[in-house]
Amino acid sequence: MSNPFKFGSVVENNFFTDRINETEETKNVLSSSNHLILISPRRFGKTSLVNKVTNSLDRPVIYLDLQLVTDVPDFATHLLKKVLKIDKWENIKHLLANFRLIPTIALNPLTNNMEVSFVPTSSNNFTPLEDVLNLIEKIGEKGKRPIVVFDEFQEIIDLSKTLPKQLRAVIQHHKNINYVFLGSLESIMRQIFETKKSPFYHFGYLMTLKKIPYSDFFDYLKTRFDAVTDKSEILSNEILVFTQQHPYYTQQLAFYCYSFLENEEYQDNILNSVIDNLISMHNNDFERLWNTISKTDKKIMITLALQEKISSIPQPTSTIYSGLKRLLTKGYIIRDEQYELDDPFFKKWLKGKINE
Repeated sequence: MSNPFKFGSVVENNFFTDRINETEETKNVLSSSNHLILISPRRFGKTSLVNKVTNSLDRPVIYLDLQLVTDVPDFATHLLKKVLKIDKWENIKHLLANFRLIPTIALNPLTNNMEVSFVPTSSNNFTPLEDVLNLIEKIGEKGKRPIVVFDEFQEIIDLSKTLPKQLRAVIQHHKNINYVFLGSLESIMRQIFETKKSPFYHFGYLMTLKKIPYSDFFDYLKTRFDAVTDKSEILSNEILVFTQQHPYYTQQLAFYCYSFLENEEYQDNILNSVIDNLISMHNNDFERLWNTISKTDKKIMITLALQEKISSIPQPTSTIYSGLKRLLTKGYIIRDEQYELDDPFFKKWLKGKINE
């Protein structure tokens, strides 16, 4: 059999790990008239979970990563491109005639994709986006209800100060769309959806995606390692102890261990050998990361690597809080039950440097 572990992209089918309860919960929300807010650190599997559920519902899905959007008109452009992929041109073209700003649309013969552009003015910056959103609602009126997924939704804060209010004013009237808001920065997502003054206050059903439980992840790993070793229980446990059940890094480490076992017999030091090889592969990346962060951030990361208390850092509380917030935003640390380094390989690399 081929390597049963996958990392670095959306995970589907047999590569998908557990999430039975979360899958059912997500399906129930999207089968209702409600919207879904899903929060977790990066690489915890938000997109894979939503992708699995939406694939099972036989409905049109529009997925847009807001990290790719540069401003509000660009938001409208990207979104309309996605719309043009879910329905036939013949069904949509007459609806575009109702746009207040008619977009330029052309077929690219090299990619066979539609090229879209708007020319908004400063006085109607939001108009194209509003028209595209209402277009999706009209598509839903005539057929299956679309599901619109906005990944890294916290990015709207940086696109425009007025965008949250404008966006809410439009989509609150939509009855034929389920919106899904994915976010990796918990503090900002909760600010958007749980602050009373926010336009999106309690706008949808909020879920927080945690690490996969140890027992479920252990069974997932063991079942797959059974194909290449009779030491699957030992190896599965060692992997989970090292990765602390982080979905992405568990899949990554399991992939390389499986590849090793396809060619070599099990050895007592297999895990350390694979980990050392991976750290060696990423040594330059870790060096660059370390050389680009401030001294305060370095102190925080060293403290977390050594599993010491944050309060032991000899810096003002406000300075430490700002550093933690900065590192969370960059994705270098996560907060599950407590603050911890996101990457277990970087953690071991850093501890090695400290002990040199």
